[in-house]
Amino acid sequence: MTSPFRYTEPIPPKAATGRTAAVYEQLATDFGIEDASPFVALSSAPELLAPTWALLRESLIAGNGSRTGKELAAVGVSRANKCPFCVDAHTMLLHATGDHALAERLAHGKPPENEQHARVLAWGEATRIPGSPDVSTLPFPAEHTPGYVGTSLSFHFINRIVSSLVTENLLPGNVQRFRVVRSLGGRSLAKTVRRRIVPGASLALLDEDETGPGPSWAAGTTVGPAYAALRRAATAGADLLTEADRTLVRETVEAWDGTHPPLGWKDLPNRDDRPGARLALLAALAPYRIADEDVAVWKKPPYTDHCLVHLIAYGAFAAVDRIERALPLRIHEETA
Repeated sequence: MTSPFRYTEPIPPKAATGRTAAVYEQLATDFGIEDASPFVALSSAPELLAPTWALLRESLIAGNGSRTGKELAAVGVSRANKCPFCVDAHTMLLHATGDHALAERLAHGKPPENEQHARVLAWGEATRIPGSPDVSTLPFPAEHTPGYVGTSLSFHFINRIVSSLVTENLLPGNVQRFRVVRSLGGRSLAKTVRRRIVPGASLALLDEDETGPGPSWAAGTTVGPAYAALRRAATAGADLLTEADRTLVRETVEAWDGTHPPLGWKDLPNRDDRPGARLALLAALAPYRIADEDVAVWKKPPYTDHCLVHLIAYGAFAAVDRIERALPLRIHEETA
């Protein structure tokens, strides 16, 4: 059977031990899917896997706010990032919430009929543009900001991991494109999705020195420490690059306006000259354009799956950080 993973050989759930096994156990209990590909893709780096799961759990699953609304935000982010895997997955999860008509409208490229749903979806899409005025007016109660913003930033990271390291097909043969499969898949997860999840359980998977208070928009919630832990783990990948390459990545992402780079991207380094910087920048701004040759040139001894996952995560989080820092000040003030 063809593997859904590009460039790595992840640890399958049945072979996992330690912290990786504990994450898989929580995934099965709280998300309903033990072997969810975006997380399995990170399994060679448990120090990345755990905070990635923690941020998603504490925001999308356990955070304040409507699960339907946060799923819509996730779909909006995933559309903006051109991640068909995550668009399909969270369209199916809308079936799990019981919003079947809404899920099918999205699956067929139609806008939500409900104005509130349409505003949340558009807000999620707009978050890709750093500092976009379209995210300054919240389409949800201000007290739900940690859940919605945490969900959106979680998917800005996960979309990039998936587009870099996982194939586009959510299910073999893309069978999720059939309505009956989407509906049955969602219904199989309905009991888990509609269950009330207590915040905080995923933080036990993080070491104390991995966390921190987190950003002001998540103050006083379990989303903050989860975000801080992911930021710390992902930025550690900078050590795989030279100082010159780190500077190039930082300055290029800082100047990014949220658009998708053109095919003739003049600022993208040549793979033979600066392969690490090229991979990190692609992961940040156009992960769906990572080619076999890009990975092959860089991933040579002593680099391993663990190193590749860290480099991709470093690039991915560079974009997340750019987006998070550009959030309109009003969001920060309302939740500080």
